[in-house]
Amino acid sequence: MISPLAYVDPSAQIGENVEIGPFCFIDKNVVIGNDNVLMPHVNVMYGSRIGNGNTIHPGAVIGGIPQDLKFVGEDTIAQIGDNNKIRENVTINRGTASKGKTVVGNNNLLMENMHVAHDCVIGNNCILGNSTKIAGEVVIDDFAILSACVLIHQFCHVGGHVMIQGGSGCSKDIPPYIIGGRHPLVYAGLNIVGLRRRGFAEDTIEAIHNAYRTLYQNGLNVSQAIAALKEDPISKYPEVQYIIRFVESSERGIVRD
Repeated sequence: MISPLAYVDPSAQIGENVEIGPFCFIDKNVVIGNDNVLMPHVNVMYGSRIGNGNTIHPGAVIGGIPQDLKFVGEDTIAQIGDNNKIRENVTINRGTASKGKTVVGNNNLLMENMHVAHDCVIGNNCILGNSTKIAGEVVIDDFAILSACVLIHQFCHVGGHVMIQGGSGCSKDIPPYIIGGRHPLVYAGLNIVGLRRRGFAEDTIEAIHNAYRTLYQNGLNVSQAIAALKEDPISKYPEVQYIIRFVESSERGIVRD
């Protein structure tokens, strides 16, 4: 199932039932698991680790050299999990000495022409839209949806279950469960539709909503809001605890309303 028009380095490790189309390039120090489909013109570069059941569309480049002037050829990796859909011309750079690897988890959809920079960590079940650009060392938690042409500044943290409007740009951390939009990005309410689709109970959604009322609508600064949330009975919900941990650990500060 490897096209005679593809180049596969003899040292690359290729699993079972892998389809490699014409004009693909598979470099040395590459591991590709089982049941993957690499369509024509896919480049899998040095240091790539690809799990099982992925489909990678034409023109994608996995494990490219980081676009970081501090990179001096250190031995790093790009780690791709299982069952991802990686569309045309997606670029995923490998890590630098900072973290050593770039990670994309499982069951993600990376749409056409989007970029994942060095040392990023993308969780599971995320959708990253067309031409969205993720700068270096960004962390995106599970079930995040970023629409087309979203720009995320380096070192930002994007919470789980967010929905980000197309064309937005952000240089702050984006807390979980919210809708964000505009440029620069601001809080635009709770992602209620997304939470209901994923089976969140109504009392949980209401607790999350009340947490963001405290955080954004009660006239409190962030420290005061977090202190109030810790004293609120809704803090018993794991989802509210996640919000508290997210905000407390934010180094860049969170987006505001």
